[in-house]
Amino acid sequence: MKRIFFFILTNLAVVFVLNITLRLLGVDSMFAAQGSGLNMEALLIFAAVFGFAGSIISLLISKWTAVHMTGAKVIRYPEGAMEGWLLETVRRQAEQAGIAMPEVAIYDAPDINAFATGPSRNNALVAVSTGLLNNMSQGEAEAVLGHEVSHIANGDMITMALIQGVVNTFVIFLSRVIGHLVDRVVFKNERGHGPAFWISTIVAELVLGILASVIVMWYSRQREFRADEGGAKLAGRQKMIAALQRLKLTAELPHLPDQMAAFGIAGGAGLARLFMTHPPLEERIAALQQGHT
Repeated sequence: MKRIFFFILTNLAVVFVLNITLRLLGVDSMFAAQGSGLNMEALLIFAAVFGFAGSIISLLISKWTAVHMTGAKVIRYPEGAMEGWLLETVRRQAEQAGIAMPEVAIYDAPDINAFATGPSRNNALVAVSTGLLNNMSQGEAEAVLGHEVSHIANGDMITMALIQGVVNTFVIFLSRVIGHLVDRVVFKNERGHGPAFWISTIVAELVLGILASVIVMWYSRQREFRADEGGAKLAGRQKMIAALQRLKLTAELPHLPDQMAAFGIAGGAGLARLFMTHPPLEERIAALQQGHT
């Protein structure tokens, strides 16, 4: 889904830039081993500060990132009945959900998609694709908007930032511990850090980052069920089921690009389940039909 894609991409970019900057300035070496051991407390503080920096900065600029990466047009003054309906529907649902009115945007894309993002419940953005507006009924689109408003009301982006911060912290911490062990045990470097430390650290960051993303994706899948239930409450259960059925039907069409499926409301079946941002549509539909959250 797009909100997760933008968030993780920005987070990785921030952490990468911070890592390079620290190494160029020599700050990273302040927390490196001097002699034969690591200063674990200093390393953990270092990892936490810069681990959470990536996720917090990503959260704070999430609206700006989403708008500029999709080329979305934020509706300031509605032009035409469709834009007026979008604003009024989101306003009504936001009031029902107990949050401030989010900004509403439209971006040009053929796929049926929508996303919500923003640093807080009262400072958020809901964006829909032109493909959604052109291929869904008004009732189905209303349910999708309710799904996205529910993401905001549930504070999903804030929780995602906290989870990503914890994940970043442990990836940074453990990768340096691994690099230190390789440098000392394998290459017998007794003081300071040699090239083996930096190479091992980079490789460990990549591997641990991929493994840690399983945790982020698990949370992403769980929150989709909650947002579906929220959409059912705001727009009606049958409308929410109909919207997911429409997405399922569209996802089965051969002309849709597979690379887009993982980043929108529908998710994608082409990825291994552990790395899926969304549960399969069949499971989401069944949960709504059975009244499960």
